[in-house]
Amino acid sequence: MVSVQELSPVDDRPYRSASMEVGVGYAPAHHGELLQGMFYDSGGQLRRALVTLPQPSRGTRAVFHPSYSHGGILGPPELTKVRRAAMLALRRFTTHPAPAKGGLVEIVSDVPRGIGMGSSTSDVTATIRAVADFHGIELTRGEVAQLAVMAECASDSIMIDDRVVLFGHRDGVVLETFGYRLPPMFVISCDTEPAARVDTLRLQPADYDDAEVASFGVLRAALRRAVALSDTALLGRVATASARINERYLPKPHLDLLLEACLRHGGCGIQVAHSGTVAGLIFDAQLPEAEKRVRRCAAELRASASSTGIAILGLIGVSAALTGPAVLEGAALTTLDNMEVLTG
Repeated sequence: MVSVQELSPVDDRPYRSASMEVGVGYAPAHHGELLQGMFYDSGGQLRRALVTLPQPSRGTRAVFHPSYSHGGILGPPELTKVRRAAMLALRRFTTHPAPAKGGLVEIVSDVPRGIGMGSSTSDVTATIRAVADFHGIELTRGEVAQLAVMAECASDSIMIDDRVVLFGHRDGVVLETFGYRLPPMFVISCDTEPAARVDTLRLQPADYDDAEVASFGVLRAALRRAVALSDTALLGRVATASARINERYLPKPHLDLLLEACLRHGGCGIQVAHSGTVAGLIFDAQLPEAEKRVRRCAAELRASASSTGIAILGLIGVSAALTGPAVLEGAALTTLDNMEVLTG
């Protein structure tokens, strides 16, 4: 059966199994999106796409126990996407010299569910990697993305961890690569509605109008420039504009309050999970006294939590010291769940 357990976020690195008797896979979480909407691909076709804010300090480990005697994947109904992902991956390896027919998947995760941090994509991606690991095959990031979309119908881009991309989350394709690292920033992680859970399977795709589609083209160009110039302030404006457009489809309680608090303390803007309750307040880590600005803002939000109901989940930091693809790997992002670090 599939088991879901709590995982202490102490070692978030992907790893291979010591024995090929099982397969092991890992996938990180994310913290919503910096940009999401509809964009033209190179052929002039409009596609739904997004730019994810990765959060590798949280994630999912999957262990695949193969069966050679029966087909199918065992597991409880709440993890149907995991079972589907395992079956799709198994079909990919039917030409392997000794392919498994079915099996059992164990899931260990510390990713909160139903708030927009990519728990299902993390589960699915880790499962695909675990099945591939058992067969001794390393799939490309694009292959994993295609399988994840087939399993979920729509997937985040957490498997593409070597660059910043505009990802067609319903097609499993990269529309554009912006660069290899995000600008350095701190992000205060908040849950705007802690008691709520969003069922993404029942969430209707946003029906963007022509003006919004035109805006996404402008925001895409601005984000391209922000990544190229390592401009956190411009990135914050892009993320804020995307969050505001999303308010028409999945509004966040107290979004204006969060944005006002962020700007009041010298922040750059706000990003959200477009299919969840998570929001993040963005601060430029390159500015003088950036950490003090974050502390003051976090303290203010904590003080008002009893009236707003907003829960502070922690701090995500994108390191300016790292370069190249490593910026999007596990070492680049750190979550400080003990907010005394921010307010003490």
